Amino acid sequence: MAHIIVVGNEKGGAGKSTVSMHVATALARLGHRVGALDLDLRQRTFGRYSENRAAFLAKSGLSLPGPVYIDLPEADASTLKDGENPYDQRLSAAIATLDPVSDFIVIDCPGSHTRLSQVAHSLADTLITPLNDSFIDFDLLAQVDGDGRKILGPSVYSEMVWGARQLRAQAGLKPIDWVVVRNRLGAQQMVNKEKMGRALDNLAKRIGFRVAPGFNERVIFRELFPRGLTLLDLKDIGVKQLNISNVAARQELRDLIKALNLPGVEPKF
Repeated sequence: MAHIIVVGNEKGGAGKSTVSMHVATALARLGHRVGALDLDLRQRTFGRYSENRAAFLAKSGLSLPGPVYIDLPEADASTLKDGENPYDQRLSAAIATLDPVSDFIVIDCPGSHTRLSQVAHSLADTLITPLNDSFIDFDLLAQVDGDGRKILGPSVYSEMVWGARQLRAQAGLKPIDWVVVRNRLGAQQMVNKEKMGRALDNLAKRIGFRVAPGFNERVIFRELFPRGLTLLDLKDIGVKQLNISNVAARQELRDLIKALNLPGVEPKF
């Protein structure tokens, strides 16, 4: 069976689609078969990235490794069982299509609580939760006191992940490997950054996730999106020498892939 990687939280702007794009493309470039799904049926950032990539490759005549993206099929009302949710059927059908031809399936979730997102989390072998390095985003995981030191209790997203873990346990599946990715880290050791680090380490022990480094804020991510490209594609499109920022971004991606500790994956790029 394919290893399912779900990229999710319940807040927009944390870099979910950027992480999805780069993880999926990195795995494909490492020789793995990768399927891709976008559960944000309204905005479809990951889906549009995949379409942009296909259009750019067709226009340029290039052939670059990448994920196989499909849209969720429409539900067939005539085949729905009593009480079955049509979104469950749509997601199940999409995974059934990708599973036989994929080593990994990367699923990008919307920045809100939806039925599709809830079900996808229960299917996750690896859950990646991108988080901006801010207590505004930390509130997604837990409530803290005014000093950012004492954890007062879990927040709604953590409770949803807990529910997904219970469903997997009842089904006899392996536990979710939950990885919280710190995006947009500042270069300097600011007080807020240190507080965030302590709070995340404290919370990780209590609710069971690992912390991994993510991506700094870089213009290159926004520039590559219209062509559906990633940092790993630059040399193949004629960029002979990467600037310092791009080299650093590639290292960030390499560090992230290594930290995910996915089965059979060696981040050699």
